[in-house]
Amino acid sequence: MNIVFDLDGTLIDSAPDIQAVAAKILGKLGKPPLSIEETRDFIGEGAKILVSRMMASRGIEETPESHAQIFGDFVAEYEYAVERAVFYPGVVDALAVLKGGGHKLALCTNKPELPARAVMKHMGLGPIFDAFVAGGMTKNPKPDPEMALKCVADLGGGPTLYVGDSGTDAQTAQNAGLPFALYTEGYRKSPVDEIPHDWAFDHFDRLAEIVAEAQARHAAA
Repeated sequence: MNIVFDLDGTLIDSAPDIQAVAAKILGKLGKPPLSIEETRDFIGEGAKILVSRMMASRGIEETPESHAQIFGDFVAEYEYAVERAVFYPGVVDALAVLKGGGHKLALCTNKPELPARAVMKHMGLGPIFDAFVAGGMTKNPKPDPEMALKCVADLGGGPTLYVGDSGTDAQTAQNAGLPFALYTEGYRKSPVDEIPHDWAFDHFDRLAEIVAEAQARHAAA
């Protein structure tokens, strides 16, 4: 079975790195840094949206020119911001079990491509994944289904489970016609019962069982 994963808030907590980048950018503008709670709340729909939310939160007028300048500065710093990211509990073991079980794994993230590749390299994720789609590699970001469907195609098609942590991921899975497993300890902005999902889990030691259930469900369909 194919398993497509979101990255930030699902496999890794990268908010401390993003917070540090935002602090540097805002500091140059004479603005106070984001709290970690604000940072996590702003993550999920791509760096351009994050920058817009950051600007609005600090009273920075957004014009096409001001956003382009701040976004450019943000991404330039973001590419190298990998030192503070950590795996959520059980992720490394779960990925190893799934990979060892013959499943094909893909990463589907709105994080821009260069920062995504940098953090994957830093955390040793590159060899784990058989497909990778990040922000800017397709025309439309999540929750448009294009990124997820490209992952499925790059994996060779077939039954696929989507794993993510947010309403954006849930909508992506719905739009792509994929069953969805919700990791509840990431960056979600809504209560679990308000996010459409087929499975919900709070620790990655449950994921192999969910994949087996998804396979059984597909076989019975």
